[in-house]
Amino acid sequence: MNRRLLTRICFFVMIPIVVFGGALLFREQHYAWITLCIAVLTCLPIWYDFERRETGSAELMVLSVLTSLSVAGRFLFAWLPGFKPVTAITVITAMWLGAEPGFIVGSLTALLSNFYFGQGPWTPFQMFSWGLLGGLAGLLAKPLRKHKILLCLYGIFAGFFYSLVMDLWSTFWMGEGFSIPRYVALITAALPITLEYAISNVIFLLVLAGPIGEKLDRLRVRYGLFREHQ
Repeated sequence: MNRRLLTRICFFVMIPIVVFGGALLFREQHYAWITLCIAVLTCLPIWYDFERRETGSAELMVLSVLTSLSVAGRFLFAWLPGFKPVTAITVITAMWLGAEPGFIVGSLTALLSNFYFGQGPWTPFQMFSWGLLGGLAGLLAKPLRKHKILLCLYGIFAGFFYSLVMDLWSTFWMGEGFSIPRYVALITAALPITLEYAISNVIFLLVLAGPIGEKLDRLRVRYGLFREHQ
């Protein structure tokens, strides 16, 4: 199977099915298995491609460093609930390295950092949200790198998207099935935190995109990394 096709099937078909299907069918009793499935599906394209390429180990090292930086950023700003650099680092990764690396950094950041913040039924939704925001940023990489206004708008969109997905999780687990009035009430109650997410995304993107992006571009060009992910 073509790697790009496998990536799109995993990220945009199988992972959403696992997240929302698991939430509807199993609720909190099996969240650990749902999380494990998402982690495997996230990394599957990299594993599939790894043995066939000489640069595979170097790419894994870069992704490990970026994921560690994202996790450390979440720790550092733990005292500010909605002010985190995770989305920014995920988006920056995707902008310069591709949709697949962006998805991996975003989803694994949620999984690994939650060993400190706490694993639970919310973990699959966090993995899905940050991963998908990275994947979409990779598809929009050229205009996002070229126009700061678009980058800021994406940061705002990312803040609202993340909050809306997490409110879906809250709706599923507050009662049987999905309730539109309950979902609207949760969105309204979470609006201050959502705005904080959106603002923090814009700030971190403007501050970090230049220096991190420059280094990633240098690595990509000099060592030929992530060419197949572009």
